[in-house]
Amino acid sequence: MHDLVTVTAKRAGTTTLRITSNDPRVPTDQRNTAWKMIDLALEALETTADVEVHIDKRLPVQGGLGAGSGNAVAALVGLDAELGTSIRSVFTRKIELPAKVGSDVPLFFVGGTVLGVGRGQEVYPLPDIEPTWCVIAVPEIGVSTPQAFRDWDALCAVEGLTAEAGTARLEKLSRSYASAFRGEIPEGGFGDGSSGVFSVGEDLAGPQESTHESIYGSALVRTGIMSWIENDFERVIFPQHPSLAEIKRLLAGSGTPEAALLASLSGSGSALFGLYLTREDAEAAQKRIGTQVRDQARELKVRTTITRTLPRSAYWKQMLKNVD
Repeated sequence: MHDLVTVTAKRAGTTTLRITSNDPRVPTDQRNTAWKMIDLALEALETTADVEVHIDKRLPVQGGLGAGSGNAVAALVGLDAELGTSIRSVFTRKIELPAKVGSDVPLFFVGGTVLGVGRGQEVYPLPDIEPTWCVIAVPEIGVSTPQAFRDWDALCAVEGLTAEAGTARLEKLSRSYASAFRGEIPEGGFGDGSSGVFSVGEDLAGPQESTHESIYGSALVRTGIMSWIENDFERVIFPQHPSLAEIKRLLAGSGTPEAALLASLSGSGSALFGLYLTREDAEAAQKRIGTQVRDQARELKVRTTITRTLPRSAYWKQMLKNVD
């Protein structure tokens, strides 16, 4: 699953930037993350250019899958290739530069399994995990990310939550993750029922083989990590959109032999995902959802796709495709 970003660029006396898309909901001005990234890159290069970017939308708009942030990095990769520069390597070393474009943009400069701290501007590559079977469920509704953050901030103000609340949980996650890859898994695992918000949680299922016996996969399951990862956005999104909670329930398949390792809202939504040990498990989840879920008094169409998570090496290998 991906968007396709096509970049055409050549040096010119003045900078001209044009963005087009097959989806009318995609902004084509300074609000677009690809626009912001290219503008920042040209400034850092101290050069001017005539640049055209076309975004072929294949990922949902307002889906919470990070498409806008990923497209910003893709646009930079394309600009680098067109102008023959090395600005991407500069931005990778100085990750605070792409962080100006968006909070979660830096993770797309790394790819694979990444730990994001703070608002996502501080990122750490983790030992990579092999591909995991995944079902993406996209309902025909959108969720505004800015509004989701406003709702979450309001909830934090009421409950008195602080930024320091998750520090211990992140440290616990890091220790458990490192131990899983060293094979130091105590009997019973690390799970103790605690919970937290972890950007890396969406990838913690291990490599997926039909035997259910992969070393990383079984080790990560035995840590108990899966049982205490949660997306706190669900607390403010699900009450507004009960159908999303129903989709999560169907993805999870609790009590069935094909139950998900993890099912969750993706970011602030509206897309949801489930991670599974085998393709057969993923297909069973897709069948549970079918094509429609009831939302209040109407039927809500839900598009589902079976895919796999992308390791870091495959992410960068597939990033750039030359087009004549």
